[in-house]
Amino acid sequence: MRSTEVPRPEPLLRVKNLVKHFPIKGGVFSRQVERVHAVDGVSFDIAAGETLGVVGESGCGKSTTGRCILRLIEPTSGEVWFDGRNVTAMGKDELRALARDMQIIFQDPYASLNPRMTVGSIIGEALTIHKLHQGPGEYRDRIAELLTLVGLNPDYMRRYPHEFSGGQRQRIGIARALAVNPRLVVCDEPVSALDVSVQAQVVNLLEDLQDKLQLTYMFIAHDLSVVEHFSDRVAVMYLGAVAEIAPAKSLYANPLHPYTEALLSAVPIPDPQVKRTRIKLEGDVPSPVRPPTGCRFHTRCPIAQFPLCSTERPALEESSPGHFVACHFRG
Repeated sequence: MRSTEVPRPEPLLRVKNLVKHFPIKGGVFSRQVERVHAVDGVSFDIAAGETLGVVGESGCGKSTTGRCILRLIEPTSGEVWFDGRNVTAMGKDELRALARDMQIIFQDPYASLNPRMTVGSIIGEALTIHKLHQGPGEYRDRIAELLTLVGLNPDYMRRYPHEFSGGQRQRIGIARALAVNPRLVVCDEPVSALDVSVQAQVVNLLEDLQDKLQLTYMFIAHDLSVVEHFSDRVAVMYLGAVAEIAPAKSLYANPLHPYTEALLSAVPIPDPQVKRTRIKLEGDVPSPVRPPTGCRFHTRCPIAQFPLCSTERPALEESSPGHFVACHFRG
């Protein structure tokens, strides 16, 4: 884990006030009647070689943020900078070239692999698109190398996805992402669809690959226990906004935002002698179609004060070195 006292290097990825609204259309003429505020002013950065864990409840905008960074979804506004280049201003040709540096591992290993393609074709497709091989022999050798890298038999390149378990399919997805030697990999809940016994194996594999290939990860998850030992820093999202971002050790030892406290209180502790008070949040998560004014969390917050929290949105400010929180009373 990176110490909070060491100055952080210039970030490889910088996200500035990222916004993504999805239109809701209705009526005879299919006019826009509402908007889903999926991502609403998200900012963070990731240094080269770092793992940033992004956590929060389902529907908080984690995956949408990751896909906007890669331009798989077009952001409504904001900026994404990768290695000094403005990703949000790039044309199609520039984005195609950038795909060699930025890749994604999808959540569902059953839906993300084409069932009509062999494993070799799935992994090798990017090699052909980016012209990264000189002939059939080099093409097969590279696919065999990638399968070995993720712990699979090179002979599997002739098989089809339906012949593999969920964990094996996710390894194939990882091999596909690594085929073009990326520098940044967005891991979009890569273990949430897997059995608990397999999750640790995939997380350990990702850690080993990061050390071996000098990768940078944005690791999206809804389970804080999964990212605790894997991430250098953790960003907590709620209803399209970042509530808190801090080094992992600092966040788990001293959570500042009430929402982070509630999330951590729900994480199971394996030691039966250790007691933890569960913080139960009142009410449901508000609709992203009509998010609350002011602080997004004020409708469920146990320390909210009115009218401040319901009218003024708190800025994400640094409370201690490297520890940022968006709260009027915890900064």
